[in-house]
Amino acid sequence: MEFRHLGRSGLKVSEISYGNWLTHGSQVEEDAAKQCVQAALDEGITTFDTADVYAGTKAEEVLGRALKGVRRESLEIFTKVYWPTGPGRNDSGLSRKHITESIHGSLRRLQTDYVDLYQAHRFDHETPLEETIKTFDDLVRQGKVLYVGVSEWTADQIGRALKIADEMGFDRIVSNQPEYSMLWRVIESEVVPLCEKEGVSQIVWSPVAQGVLTGKYLPGQQPPQGSRAVDVAGGNTMKKMMRDDVLTRVQELKPIAADLGLSMAQLAVAWVLQNPNLASAIIGASRPEQVRDNVKAAGVKLDAEVLKRIDDVLGDVVERDPAKTVSPATRP
Repeated sequence: MEFRHLGRSGLKVSEISYGNWLTHGSQVEEDAAKQCVQAALDEGITTFDTADVYAGTKAEEVLGRALKGVRRESLEIFTKVYWPTGPGRNDSGLSRKHITESIHGSLRRLQTDYVDLYQAHRFDHETPLEETIKTFDDLVRQGKVLYVGVSEWTADQIGRALKIADEMGFDRIVSNQPEYSMLWRVIESEVVPLCEKEGVSQIVWSPVAQGVLTGKYLPGQQPPQGSRAVDVAGGNTMKKMMRDDVLTRVQELKPIAADLGLSMAQLAVAWVLQNPNLASAIIGASRPEQVRDNVKAAGVKLDAEVLKRIDDVLGDVVERDPAKTVSPATRP
C-alpha cells in the first residue's frame, strides 16, 4: 500500500480506502462485512469511509464493531453529514443543530472519540454557508473532528467555502469526495483545477463505476443474479451506466487490462490513481477476495500510451459535464 497527503494537510491516507456504502448493514451480513474490513486491514488499508445515512445509520455501527480492538491511532476514519437520519424537519441538512447532533450520533456508533475527516455529504442551499463552516470549525476546536471536507460540491461551492474560511480564520476544507471513474469524469474541467490550486484533494467513490468497469455486465443481457445491478438501491444508482453503448465499450477494455496483467477492476482503480489531485480511491466489497483483488492497483503506473488507448476505446460514452454535480435544491 502507498500513502498520500490529504490536501495541503499533514495527514496521510492509504491511496486505496475502504467504504461501506450499499454494503454494511444492508446487502452484506455482518460476519462478511467484518471479514471484508479485516481483509482491508491485512492488505494495508488504514483509511475507512462511511456516512451516517448509510443503511439508516447501521453502516456506522457495523464499521465501529468491525474496527473495535484495532489501535485507533493507526486508522483514519471518515464519515459524513447531510442526508436525513430521522423524521424531523431538522434531521437533515448542514445547520448547526443537525451537524452537532449528527457528529455525536456518529461518534457513538463508530465507538470513537473523534473522526479524522468529517464531510458535508452535499451542499445545503437552505443553510448559510457561514453557519456550516463555523460549525465545522467549532467541532475541530473541540477535538471531535480533525479535518473537514465535502462531497459532491461544485467548484463554485468549494471556492465559496474556502473564501469564508480564509476571511474568518476557520479551518479550511482539505478534501472533496466526488464520483470519479473512467466513465464519469465530471470533476476534471472545473473542480480539479480549483482544488489543485487551493490544496484540496479528491477522495473518489465508485472508481469501478459500481461494478460496471469489471466487465461482468454484458450488452443485451440481464445482469448476473446476486450482482449489485439487481439490488434495488444499487441498481437505481447504476442506471446511467447500464446502457448497451457503455457496456459494449467496457468490453473493449479487456485486452488493455490483459496486456498489463491486471483484472478489469484493478485497471479501473489504477486509472483513477493516476490523477495527481487524488488522495484516495474508495473501494467497496461484499467479499474479502474483492478487497484483495482491488488493492493490487496500489502503486500501478499507467503510461501515456495506455491512457490514450483507454480514451480511444471509451470515446463519447464518457460523461464530462460538470453540471452533473448537483445537490438537492431543498433539504430531503
